[in-house]
Amino acid sequence: MATSSISTKCRRKRNSTPRPAILLSLFCLLLSADPLSPGRKYTTVQRLETAHLEATHQARLQFAKDRKDLPQLGVYNDYRAVIHVHAEDADHTKGTRAEVLQAAKALGLQVVMFTDHRGPKPDTWNGMRDGILFIAGSEDDHLLRFPKPGAELRFLSHLEETPDAKSDGFDGMEIYNRHTDAKDEKEFDDYFRRAAKDPAEWAKLVEKEKQYPDEVFGAGTDYWPTIMAQWDRELASHPFPGIAANDSHKNQIFNGTVFDPYEVSFRSDITHILARELTDTAIRESLRNGHVYVAHDWLCDATGFRFVAGNNNGVYDIGDQVPMLNNTRLTATLPIPAKIKLIHNGAVISETEGSSLTYTPKEIGAYRLEAWLTVDGEERPWIYASPIYLKTADQRRRPPTDLAPTVEAHRDITYVDGKPEDAAKHKLDIYGPKDKKNLAVLVFYHGGSWRSGDRANYTALGNRFAQQNLLVVVPSYRLMPGSPHPAQVEDATAAMEWTIQNIAQYGGDPKRIYVTGHSAGGHLAAYVGLNQKFWPNFKAVMPLSGVYDVSQIAGFKDDPDNASPVKHIHAGAPPFLITYCENDYPSLPYQARTFDAALRQSGDSSKLVYVPGENHISEIIDVVNDNDVTAQSILQFIKAHP
Repeated sequence: MATSSISTKCRRKRNSTPRPAILLSLFCLLLSADPLSPGRKYTTVQRLETAHLEATHQARLQFAKDRKDLPQLGVYNDYRAVIHVHAEDADHTKGTRAEVLQAAKALGLQVVMFTDHRGPKPDTWNGMRDGILFIAGSEDDHLLRFPKPGAELRFLSHLEETPDAKSDGFDGMEIYNRHTDAKDEKEFDDYFRRAAKDPAEWAKLVEKEKQYPDEVFGAGTDYWPTIMAQWDRELASHPFPGIAANDSHKNQIFNGTVFDPYEVSFRSDITHILARELTDTAIRESLRNGHVYVAHDWLCDATGFRFVAGNNNGVYDIGDQVPMLNNTRLTATLPIPAKIKLIHNGAVISETEGSSLTYTPKEIGAYRLEAWLTVDGEERPWIYASPIYLKTADQRRRPPTDLAPTVEAHRDITYVDGKPEDAAKHKLDIYGPKDKKNLAVLVFYHGGSWRSGDRANYTALGNRFAQQNLLVVVPSYRLMPGSPHPAQVEDATAAMEWTIQNIAQYGGDPKRIYVTGHSAGGHLAAYVGLNQKFWPNFKAVMPLSGVYDVSQIAGFKDDPDNASPVKHIHAGAPPFLITYCENDYPSLPYQARTFDAALRQSGDSSKLVYVPGENHISEIIDVVNDNDVTAQSILQFIKAHP
């Protein structure tokens, strides 16, 4: 691409203060990379015509009207961040930190990352201020860095100037920067020169900026294939997150008119950070791990966008490493319909128009996603998602089924009489330490979507907790669809009744019962745990990645209120421990948080535990490990509630 003297000056004078250079820098921001770049129909000059500005404005209004709020179902919150922000409190010709705060609050941003030139300056804000997290950083020669004790966070910057930059030692790269669009086209060069010499023409341009600030600011926004190709080359060899650089200064001022106010500049380019909480540590960790996507939110707020991989193990978010199983699927959901492109190894492998995409991958590697919006007859880039990385699945070894020498088992004990064909499911197994009495009792309900599973699969779990001086009861129960609801809750209740009446003869204390279960078993544990007739016997209830509102699940829709534990919450319940995993099934983190909140609202005691590094299946398999988070949480909770 040809580069004129104006864009050359833009790069050389980016930080200078004389007004002519500042004004020139403004219009560098409006320059287009290439009138024939992907999706473009109009040059930047044409986009600045009133008719096109108005058409763009109307498209934005329609997007806002059509936009749907999407539920936050995963483990992360979607935090809107601006990165690469300059504010010079000592230089009042430029923006100040107070103005940054004001704009961030007006836009509902949660994170602002400053990048002082050769910084961070000693007085740059760091930490929470008025509900917004500020992180102090520095811009140093095509490098953004955010120091802290330990390893600092580092991103490649201004790659339009250093296309051969090496990525060693960096955590990611800018995949969009406002100043990248300071590459020009000859037509705009001529247009600017004419307008600058003609007061009437210049006045028209100023008036357009006042009426259409976002549309004028976004007129030069482009898609840069060279930078995206560089990103794809990096992704072919290692994870490398992509961020947006606002490169905001608020220094484009002429005759009292501000052409790049922080509010417009911030709204233009947002880095959405998926993190569990709004803390410095959590935000940095998510940036480093690539839990981010970039969006031109001036077109439409992309909050709620999801790009995930799912399989039998669980659901994985942007930035995650995903075991490639036969049933792995990539899915995306968007708040408004768009043109969605799925990209693998630099090539578009799937493309659709709508508000969702589903794709079955056949190869390992990095899969990233782009979404484009039709605006005034053009395709404009909207969302760039950092990749999901599919890798060869490890062969997970099943836990051993041998019992420790100190543990004994009593198997196939009938806990209720029923139909002969149900006899195998109306049995339970008991594991406990040999020759010990008056033991606390742990009742565990297995998972399997109420349609599969059996007590025989949990010998390792029984053995693991029996070695902790617990008497472990593992019942089977009838399964769907052959035995529809309420068979499962009836059997879970019957197994508990048997335990209370008979466990003393096996060395258990019926007044010290702890109830737990995983997945569908978590639903049953919570259901039984909220049965008030058992409360005198229960010390605690500990559902693991359970389901607490089954109203949307086939098999329960005829009886949603009775079948849902969340509908049975009353004051005075035993203490609850509720877990959910990093890569749990789609709605389970939300269910866990909602159930925990409902218990607290009722005045009951509840502890919510997040289990990092585990998926829905591995959570229950790994409880046999000594340092397992789930197992340790259970044991600590039992100790805290003797």
